Amino acid sequence: MKTRPSIIESFNYAIEGVIHVLRTQRNMRIHFLIAAGVLIAALAFDVTKIELISLLIAICFVLVAEMINTAVEAAVDVASTSFDPMAKLAKDIAAGAVLISAVNAVAVGYLVFAGKAADKSADVLDRLRDAPAQVTLIALVLTVILVIATKAWTGRGTPLRGGLPSGHAAIAFAGWMAATYIITDEHRFLISSLTFIMALLVAQTRVESGVHSALEVLYGGALGALVTLVVFQVLS
Repeated sequence: MKTRPSIIESFNYAIEGVIHVLRTQRNMRIHFLIAAGVLIAALAFDVTKIELISLLIAICFVLVAEMINTAVEAAVDVASTSFDPMAKLAKDIAAGAVLISAVNAVAVGYLVFAGKAADKSADVLDRLRDAPAQVTLIALVLTVILVIATKAWTGRGTPLRGGLPSGHAAIAFAGWMAATYIITDEHRFLISSLTFIMALLVAQTRVESGVHSALEVLYGGALGALVTLVVFQVLS
């Protein structure tokens, strides 16, 4: 007769499950990185106890939903040896649960950090709020020049495709930084958040399409954002 596992063994099995999902599921790794960033931001912005509890619940909700989704997919794959519409439906429903939890987490994060981030950035951004459009144009043109120069130096890719850095990511994050500077107080954080998400989506498409590696996209995004930041600081 098989003996029941001890409490320690049960914990070990559970931890092995978490490690397996982290090792095999890219989305889970992304969720963990975002969760770590959110918790660091919580320390930086000195959130209240209630706000921290809300963030922890939202993070836990996303991670649990992702693990359940992975478990459902594994169980369906074992149970079905050929295409089954019901099997696909089960996977879609599990994926939908992850989507709902992620949207909820974004909403919680926005409600917690919106006012705090706006207050901390107001002093710096107020000095540049009335910066002329020419500064934005100069920043974008300079970003393009540096992207092309870097690709020429590394000998990889073309101005519009492949190589280090990603020109699309550079322009996207340069636009995000410029929008953050020139939008007025009332809508600054909202517009900055939306343009940042759009920039992230642009970067993701470059990686998903196989045109760029994650490092090339990261380098391009950092280049565009930093160049725009420096231009606004110098020319404002």
